Formats: sequence, C-alpha cells, structure tokens
Amino acid sequence: MIEEESINAREELKRADHLIYVSLKYTRTVDVIVSVIARLMSAQQMTIDAMLEWLEKKKKLKKVDFSKPYKIKVDLVRDKMKKDETVIKLLDFYDYLTKIMKAGHIKKEEFRKNVRLIAQDKNGNVMDEIGIEVLKEYYKRACEQIDTIEKMMK
Repeated sequence: MIEEESINAREELKRADHLIYVSLKYTRTVDVIVSVIARLMSAQQMTIDAMLEWLEKKKKLKKVDFSKPYKIKVDLVRDKMKKDETVIKLLDFYDYLTKIMKAGHIKKEEFRKNVRLIAQDKNGNVMDEIGIEVLKEYYKRACEQIDTIEKMMK
C-alpha cells in the first residue's frame, strides 16, 4: 500500500504540473492557482499516509487510524520523525499551504500575464502573494521533498 500511495502522489504531481504549464498558461485565473495548491496538498497527504504506513511497518507506531483528520496525522508523523529535517520541512510546507487555502483570497490581474492570488488572514494581513513563478517554486519544492521521503522509505 505504501507503493500505491507513492504512485497516487506522483499522479497528483503530474496533474499539478499540467495545471501550471498548460492550463494556467492559457486561462490565467486564480481558480487554477487554487487548484494547483489543492493538488500539491493532496500529493503531500498521500505521502503523509505512506509515512504513517511505513512507521507502522517499522513498528514505530501501533495501529494507525487513517480516518483521522490530517492535522492529527501531521502531528503524529511530526512527533515520530522530529529528527528528520526533510520530513519536518514537508509537514511545515503542508501546514503553510493549508493556511493559504483557509485564508481569504483576493484575485489580482486575473486573465493577465501577472495573475496573482493574494491570501489574507482574518485580520486582513497579507500572508502571501502567489503568482505563476511562486507556484512553480512551490511545485518544485513539493516534488523534491516527496522524492526525498520516498527514497527514505525504501
């Protein structure tokens, strides 16, 4: 099942890649940016599930309840893997993307070359301004982290 989760995570990354390099190129909407972030989060969630299975297989965890929310799963993995810097970076990045998805979204220059999603917290403070280049960096970062974690689990 660990391999299945890894394959599914790879498929999600392929979908995110297509959204960035094809869909976003032609549509230039904030909805596509949100979809890419959702795909990256989905790939990370599958990797987190694979890590939980791996930890269970290595007998570092007892029976894992996969029906729990990802916040609990992230905390569980963070607790068991606190010395592994790559895993912590992936979990921190996942938490960050979750905050962006929950934040208020403002569309800027939609249908134009510099389309951007501006994420604001509840107080109206700008958390991040995500354009095409930032999105490509997020994609690259997620791919590298997932690759490293997959190698670690083998």
